[in-house]
Amino acid sequence: MSGSKSMGLFARYLTLWVLLAIVVGIALGSLFPAQLHALGGMEMAHINLPVALLIWAMILPMLLKIDYSALHEVWDHRRGVGVTLAINWLVKPFSMALLGFIFLRVLFAPYLDEGQIDSYIAGLILLAAAPCTAMVFVWSRLVDGHPQFTLSQVALNDVVMVFAFAPIVGLLLGVASITVPWDTLFLSVLLYIVIPVILAYVGRRLLLVSGKLDDLLHVMDPISMAALLMTVVLLFGFQGEQILAQPLVILLLAIPITIQVYFNSMLAYWLNRKLGVAHSVAGPSALIGASNFFELAVAAAIALFGFESGAALATVVGVLVEVPVMLTVVGIVNRSKGWYQRGKVVTFQ
Repeated sequence: MSGSKSMGLFARYLTLWVLLAIVVGIALGSLFPAQLHALGGMEMAHINLPVALLIWAMILPMLLKIDYSALHEVWDHRRGVGVTLAINWLVKPFSMALLGFIFLRVLFAPYLDEGQIDSYIAGLILLAAAPCTAMVFVWSRLVDGHPQFTLSQVALNDVVMVFAFAPIVGLLLGVASITVPWDTLFLSVLLYIVIPVILAYVGRRLLLVSGKLDDLLHVMDPISMAALLMTVVLLFGFQGEQILAQPLVILLLAIPITIQVYFNSMLAYWLNRKLGVAHSVAGPSALIGASNFFELAVAAAIALFGFESGAALATVVGVLVEVPVMLTVVGIVNRSKGWYQRGKVVTFQ
């Protein structure tokens, strides 16, 4: 299956669009600083209202695509599901916290602003603590993944995320000696997970009955993509001065993010092979285990630490890094299919 057939124009060139949005954001931040700071001041309970609207515009179309009735198929794919859940919730957030400490607190500390290091690490933790719920459908198609496994895994991850995201983030940020504003954290989970999931579930059922789901998604998809780019523009508008002064920061933040993607995806892939899981399940399992729900991470970073924080910048770097890195993981999974299946008796479980 070729990428050109499986990925839309936006998905195929996401890195390019994000780069352009970064350039536009930095330019606007330099040309119109007062206006952007005025937007940043539009808050309620530490939640930025313009960004909240943009995040909802991003999340709702993605959640509307998820068929939560697929949860009943989780048992059919229990081995692959078990591997993915373990990587997503028991490995990835903690390995990212460790990588953040090693690279940002130890190896790269001389090249970073000491006052922002904790915030950068917090952003990396937020990025790793939220499994991806949207782009994984693209990655799954590119590796000929089992569609019902992908659907059931994503639906289950969303349910788990409602209960697990805030405690894991709170635990890791607390260990990192960062003050956790629990009210803002729980409000973020409520606004960006619980309410959108409920609305998407009810809305999907109503739209399926009326036969208008596909038509609405066709209209909303461009809005969702535009909202993502507008969020990046605003983020980099506020981060523009810091980026221009320290362009090396982007590269240094990208290194631990890239390492954790390869580490978690290959660990999940290897574990699936050890357990005799079919390649059509192991592929999406590895990709779901490594990718991030960067919309939620960006929103939580802004809510917890503000537009101008290192945490917000770290999550946006995750957006920039994820697409090209995940495409290389797709290539590894596809090219290694012969090795994966060699000498193995596999099932769909």
